[in-house]
Amino acid sequence: MDEPALIRDAKRGDLDAFNRLVLEYQDMLYNTAYRILGDPAHAADATQEAFISAFHRLTSYRGGSFKAWLLRIVTNACYDELRRQKRRPTTPLEPLTENDDEMETPRWLADSAASPEQQVETLELEQAIQNCIEALPPDFRAVVILTDMQGLDYQEVAAALKKPLGTIKSRLARARLRLRDCLQGVRELLPAAFRL
Repeated sequence: MDEPALIRDAKRGDLDAFNRLVLEYQDMLYNTAYRILGDPAHAADATQEAFISAFHRLTSYRGGSFKAWLLRIVTNACYDELRRQKRRPTTPLEPLTENDDEMETPRWLADSAASPEQQVETLELEQAIQNCIEALPPDFRAVVILTDMQGLDYQEVAAALKKPLGTIKSRLARARLRLRDCLQGVRELLPAAFRL
């Protein structure tokens, strides 16, 4: 993919070029939104909003990491959604477990390689990790997701979030400590190498 050429063509109004950029980055943006918001529907909405915003603001893109520019837009869309949720809390329509957690479709149906017990353990661990991520303040959450899950380096995260490099490093260190402490509550789900 010739990203600079696609960006140049998209800036000139070539919708086909922009759609190719969307296809290239949609999974990464959705995964980022999902990790920040913790809800597939809200993540899909935030991703769509981010791409619409990116298309309308494409002329303001001045170079640098296009990926970081898009991640900044989707992160801002997620922050907007979190603010909306605070103003208007919702009650989920999905059935709840006895612990008041939303029931999810059993993922083990899609993977015949693992036993149901292994799938349950994996799902429990994924949910525990997601819960710990959601418990982080949004600024910490965004830094963890962009570095540890999306694989951006510190400079790219600083550019995406428009924060100084030292702030990014500090937030990441503090967020990782909070995640470690949070995950100690579900120590039995962690692989042996991660138990303290």
